[in-house]
Amino acid sequence: MSEPAAASRLAALLATFGIAVLTAQHPPVFTVAEAAAHPHGLPGEDTKNLLLKDAKGALFLVTMRADRRADLRTLPALLGAKRLSFASAETLQAVLGVAPGAVTPLALINDTAHRVSFALDRALAGAARIICHPLVNTASISIATVDLRRLLEELKVAVRVIEFDDSATN
Repeated sequence: MSEPAAASRLAALLATFGIAVLTAQHPPVFTVAEAAAHPHGLPGEDTKNLLLKDAKGALFLVTMRADRRADLRTLPALLGAKRLSFASAETLQAVLGVAPGAVTPLALINDTAHRVSFALDRALAGAARIICHPLVNTASISIATVDLRRLLEELKVAVRVIEFDDSATN
């Protein structure tokens, strides 16, 4: 699906559920560090989003506070998995319909086969709003956390809340 078509589909889905978001456009960003160089001015907690796979091929989307370190040695225990690695660009596209740099919990709208288990940082679960990409890395949106969870519930996506050790920040 093209980026404009994906953005239109997401906007239509958000409208269907009466979910309002705030949007900021910016140059393409591929990492949290690159995103920090382009302040968006949106209210909420910035996120880091990773699609990971374990040794058996199970997929996990982890959404954490942007200042957290993704420690692939400790994450498996939090997810109930064995060794984790980053999913390939091909897997990102095939399963979530996004390119590297555009990973977002909103991409779960494209996982109609429910191949991906979703894990949300407890610090974000308690936040009023979170900031993530709207399926593209040229914009960021601020969405109320309760609205994100409601959307995922409508899509039959289970949300596992995980507790990071506070020493896992950059």
